[in-house]
Amino acid sequence: MPLFVFSYFMQGEPERIAEVVPAHAAYWQDAGVKSLMGGPYTDYSGGMIIFEAASLKKASALTDSDPFVQHGLLSGRWVKEWVLELVDRED
Repeated sequence: MPLFVFSYFMQGEPERIAEVVPAHAAYWQDAGVKSLMGGPYTDYSGGMIIFEAASLKKASALTDSDPFVQHGLLSGRWVKEWVLELVDRED
């Protein structure tokens, strides 16, 4: 199944963002997606979530339902299909 990256950038409303963070985290935990990884950028300007979905259309539908999107807290966002390439290195 393809992997997708959801990258998002927050608007400057820290109080509202703090109120919605628990719903955002719960949404992704309960979304039923596989290979879920994600978290905020270190400066808390936004975050990234990597997950599996059957298609870009389904991945976009998942991100459209994110509480951050639903509450209008993002200044920008995108969803892209991602190809994970692992490189073996000898140290």
